[in-house]
Amino acid sequence: MNKSTKVLLGLIALFVFVGLPTLLSGFYIVPMHEQVIVTQFGKPIGDAIKEPGLKWKIPFIQKANYFDKRWLEWDGERTQVPTMDKKYIWIDTYARWRIADPLQFFKRVRNEEGAQSRLDDILEGETRIAIANYELIEVVRTTNRKFEIPEDMTKLEEIVKDAPPIEHGRAEIMKGILENAREQAKEYGIELVDLRIKRVNYISSVREKVYERMISERKRIAEKYRSEGHSDAEKILGGMEKELKRIDSEAVRDSQKIRGEADADATKIYAESYNKSPEFYAFLKTMETYEKTIDKSSWLVLTTDGEFYKYMKALE
Repeated sequence: MNKSTKVLLGLIALFVFVGLPTLLSGFYIVPMHEQVIVTQFGKPIGDAIKEPGLKWKIPFIQKANYFDKRWLEWDGERTQVPTMDKKYIWIDTYARWRIADPLQFFKRVRNEEGAQSRLDDILEGETRIAIANYELIEVVRTTNRKFEIPEDMTKLEEIVKDAPPIEHGRAEIMKGILENAREQAKEYGIELVDLRIKRVNYISSVREKVYERMISERKRIAEKYRSEGHSDAEKILGGMEKELKRIDSEAVRDSQKIRGEADADATKIYAESYNKSPEFYAFLKTMETYEKTIDKSSWLVLTTDGEFYKYMKALE
């Protein structure tokens, strides 16, 4: 192999192992859902590249920085805030945002982590300011819709009946927070599209008192039901006892009536029998009297001419 051939092979090898990778590193792809800022030695070059496709940059000198085009989520930390009427509550909010100006975004916050940190300051600060300017009922309610209270929650009705009507409501408060925060976010190339209050809750000390009131109300309702149950039970038992007495009274009355009718029939039979044979009737009654009054150990002292001794005398 001559010298020129060796040089040619060396140049080809150098291109394959060094030149080709260097050439290929100059190409980059912009996906549909992303946009790119090209930087040279850390400084942005030109405007953002938003059109998808295969692009070219100077290898090693320039760098492609990718930023999402889609709507992104911001979920704030739960924050303790006092309302205008000095009620301390926990506020939990969330928002949706996107990178509207990638160049400005890159210059001010660099990446999404920096943006999240900046949004924490903006949104939580505006939320604190807004909540502090309104009473608790404005934060809780959105409209003046009538309270729907269960029939057994009479005590709750007494509490809410004096609740003042709202003038703004939660929806307007969230709208105000979003508008104020949106203007500040524009400085960082961020577009805020929505902000919502996810949850409102009392701080633990107040919440315990609320729970105690709820427990007390439920106990009162339970006691009311127990009292009504005892009253109904007494009515049922009283009615049952009254019914039993009525049944016993009617049974005694019917038995006395039957007994009286039976006695009357017996008396009638006896009378008819007496009328048919007075002598036999007298004899029969006397025998019954003997049976009831005389036994082996009985002693009778009778006159011989007495009626009671008459039939004994006839046996002599």
